[in-house]
Amino acid sequence: MAAAPSRLIVKVGSSLLVDAGGAVRREWLAGLVADVAGRHADGQQVAIVSSGAIALGARRLALAKGGRASLEDAQAAAAVGQIALAGVWAELLGARGLTAAQILVTLDDLEDRRRYLNASATLDRLMSLGVVPVINENDSVATEEIRFGDNDRLAARIAQVAGAQTVVLLSDVDGLYTADPSQDASATRIARVERIDARIQGFATGGSQSGMGSGGMASKIAAARIATSSGVDLVIVSGTEPHPLARVAAGAGTLFVADKRARSRKAWLAGRLTVKGEIEVDAGAASALAKGASLLPAGARGVTGKFARGDVVDILGPLGTAIARGLSEYDSDEAIKVAGLKSVDIEGVLGHTPRAAMVHRDHMVLL
Repeated sequence: MAAAPSRLIVKVGSSLLVDAGGAVRREWLAGLVADVAGRHADGQQVAIVSSGAIALGARRLALAKGGRASLEDAQAAAAVGQIALAGVWAELLGARGLTAAQILVTLDDLEDRRRYLNASATLDRLMSLGVVPVINENDSVATEEIRFGDNDRLAARIAQVAGAQTVVLLSDVDGLYTADPSQDASATRIARVERIDARIQGFATGGSQSGMGSGGMASKIAAARIATSSGVDLVIVSGTEPHPLARVAAGAGTLFVADKRARSRKAWLAGRLTVKGEIEVDAGAASALAKGASLLPAGARGVTGKFARGDVVDILGPLGTAIARGLSEYDSDEAIKVAGLKSVDIEGVLGHTPRAAMVHRDHMVLL
């Protein structure tokens, strides 16, 4: 059987899709849809993560501050605007002979393993049928505590869910620069990033130029971490020019190179935005984890949070930053009791034969 066509996720920011007055930029959007149709004709499967519902709904409801004056305004604007947004996509894709599907997700849909797998199966079937899924966060029910916060990170997560090879973030910036190009004429674009380190992170600045979207370069770097740790390439490129996907093919923007060693279950762990607790480790344990070892109780120095066996926890290194993430083999009460103990001493504390690892390497991903 022939190999399945490659899959591409395209994220469209609000400032590209909606003008300052809250109207759809139909001419530009028609050009992007033409690009998508061309990719389909070449055998590529495409899904779109589309912002714009709140901006569209705010115009129709005449809400202040683009519908972002309050959570209630944003939710109402999203409920109204999502219908309009889906209709525009369906119309323009249909004019190119493509079928659109609408999928609205919440953070919990992708944080829960079973629901994640259900979403993966749905996307896989739609894309294998040649459908173009149009995906957005379900802002009409999301709150600050249970939301992605921006569609950059959502796009990276959808790339994981769909088994995509590449995600393209179309926005009002043309990639990652050494400084803000609008403020510093000497700023240069970084064409390729092999590893997201402190230097790369330092180039990120918050806030979109338009003020309409919720993301900035910091959120795009966060999205790149999620994508690359999942084995997915990510490109940040300006969508302000016509036919932006053609610009990507020509080498525009910044390419963040995927970690090709990523595994699907570990990709789900790395991409999670919420965890139930944290386990602090000493320098020796941190070094062992970096070499592929499991986390043993002896290496733990502290436990915070309330979690059960099988819940996702972050592992913090000596500097207090997360160095790994995994599924705990202990509940938090037991983990607190055995932190720092050697294996031979644990049974006497817990009263039963312990599991060897606090977090097993097969259920852990390095960050």
